Amino acid sequence: MPEDAPASEDVGTVYLVGSGPGDPGLLTVRAREVIDDADVVLHDKLPGPEILDSIPAGKCEDVGKRAGGEWTPQEYTNRRLVELAEQGKTVVRLKGGDPFVFGRGGEEAEHLAANEVPFEVVPGVTSAIGGVGVAGIPVTHRDHASSVSFVTGHEDPTKDESAVDWEALAATGGTLVVLMGVGKLPEYSQALLDAGMAPETPLALVERATWPDMRVATGTLGTAEATRDDAGIEPPAVTVIGEVAASHDRLRAFLANERVSTVDADDGDVDTGDAEGAE
Repeated sequence: MPEDAPASEDVGTVYLVGSGPGDPGLLTVRAREVIDDADVVLHDKLPGPEILDSIPAGKCEDVGKRAGGEWTPQEYTNRRLVELAEQGKTVVRLKGGDPFVFGRGGEEAEHLAANEVPFEVVPGVTSAIGGVGVAGIPVTHRDHASSVSFVTGHEDPTKDESAVDWEALAATGGTLVVLMGVGKLPEYSQALLDAGMAPETPLALVERATWPDMRVATGTLGTAEATRDDAGIEPPAVTVIGEVAASHDRLRAFLANERVSTVDADDGDVDTGDAEGAE
């Protein structure tokens, strides 16, 4: 019997919900249903301001970033999910993107199962695909990329025990999508260059994908850090490395998305191209 097993059979259900990249229009019908029916919604900052504003404040619990720049420990979130379910509550754990793509949803699912708490996974549109797609960047393309790799940018590529094989990734010839990789951009871009990836390989940074203030900056692997700094790109942002990243510059004048702005990395100005309604 698990250490903190439920005291009764009247255990609530936990929903591990992906909210998509941030635009409420990309929230799935199922996600909207369970959010509306929930007693409590445990969320972080990534679901996007419009989605969070649509949830009554009285049933929201922020388990993301705290005052002083500290993050809620994962162990606390795990315990809180079980605690609320044991009280018979219907609980939504709301995450940005998809809960099983660098969202620690797998850890939470295992913790719930270990404590005999029923749960349901509600997939979301991951920013690794949908977030860059709205910027006109396909992660695969018949002429440019037959494979795609998703990597977390939180890990330091110079550490001895790195779980990311940057040399192998550089050799795939496919698209590389790095999530949460703004801060470590200089390190992993250099690691890819050291592994033999060409400096002229196209690169794009998509900041706050689908949010009202979404921005896109483009450059090359060799100019990665300068592209980030000149454009002032900040988290949350997705990095796309590979030939498909050049698609944004070719397509941006015809993107009808109202929320796609392109940053000129040379002077920080926003270039909306000819896209109707672009900010």
